[in-house]
Amino acid sequence: LLAAVFMVFISCESSSDDSETQIQNQSENQGENQSENQNGENQNDDQENQQGENQQGQFAEVVLETEEVPCDNYRKAMRYFVKLIAQNARKTNPSFVIIPQNGQGVAWDDEDEGEPDSEYLSVIDGTGREDTFYGTNSDWDIADGTLTPNDITEWFQEQCDVFKNAGVTVLSTDYTTDNSTKINDSFAKNAAKGYISFAAVDRNLTKIPSYSVYNENSSNVTKLSDAKNFLYLIDPEKYSSKAAFVNALSATNYDVFIIDLFCADEMLDASDLAKLKVKKNGGSRLVICYMSIGEAEDYRAYWKDEWSTEHPLFLGEENPDWKGNFKVRYWYPSWQQTMAGESGSYLSMIVNAGFDGVYLDIIDAYETFEEQENQ
Repeated sequence: LLAAVFMVFISCESSSDDSETQIQNQSENQGENQSENQNGENQNDDQENQQGENQQGQFAEVVLETEEVPCDNYRKAMRYFVKLIAQNARKTNPSFVIIPQNGQGVAWDDEDEGEPDSEYLSVIDGTGREDTFYGTNSDWDIADGTLTPNDITEWFQEQCDVFKNAGVTVLSTDYTTDNSTKINDSFAKNAAKGYISFAAVDRNLTKIPSYSVYNENSSNVTKLSDAKNFLYLIDPEKYSSKAAFVNALSATNYDVFIIDLFCADEMLDASDLAKLKVKKNGGSRLVICYMSIGEAEDYRAYWKDEWSTEHPLFLGEENPDWKGNFKVRYWYPSWQQTMAGESGSYLSMIVNAGFDGVYLDIIDAYETFEEQENQ
């Protein structure tokens, strides 16, 4: 057990050349430490049914750290985590899609380094970028419907272009509000850059927009690079049931869905995924599951009641902008096992449900820890 607790300290220090060996070693240690959870009481008191009472026993018991786990390189540690997710998921589905969102700078060990980590770029299929052309102001604050300032959007594009030139598909989400002029401008600007894009009409991503699907087509989408558009809808609160949600999405011709594992307190299952993977016009599409790895969310199935009062060492402060979301020290083995263990993890639930991949959020968590260290 102690070997598993300190495994990530090794990963933070070592070079990317060693990462496959490290991932394999950690996976083996995780497998030895996992045992079946018998009580399944993982729900938050305020939302105890949010992610389904039928998840009892699906999460493996996790050995929590009793001492702090240091990390010498926050970017390398995040890359390691993404590589671990890819490796474990692809043991079941070799074509499993990996799309980290934001934090493109994680590919470099520092902002001035000339070449990104080529192994990291080879592991991922796409990179997501929010606010590329619409959605933030000069203070980096949320500003839906506002043109992102030139210096910021140019910086976003410069980093995304490195990924694109390495063969990684860029998925750009602009927060345009429901304004047709801004929506059309967003699509045009992203298309000119070679990005596939989504113009979100609300920041919470709760609805299917009323505008026509951009670059609608009947082609079969079997890999991310085939896609010409996508729908980003991760808060299905407007749907009264899982069936209503599945039916509404199935009646569209988007090439890719980025959605949550749950809807109306129920987990999407293989039959739901089979319906969602077929476009209304008969073409096939990819269905990707949202998964935050840089924050813990107290309404998720993995959340344990005791974490609210007795924080595990990996759990940090609550995000002031998103209630119920907590920063995590993502290099801790217990957090990585909870999220990405080969079995009994949140990732294994996603893979077993039949999703084609994951959309990994809060990749830019490394920035928080770098800033804290530099203060």
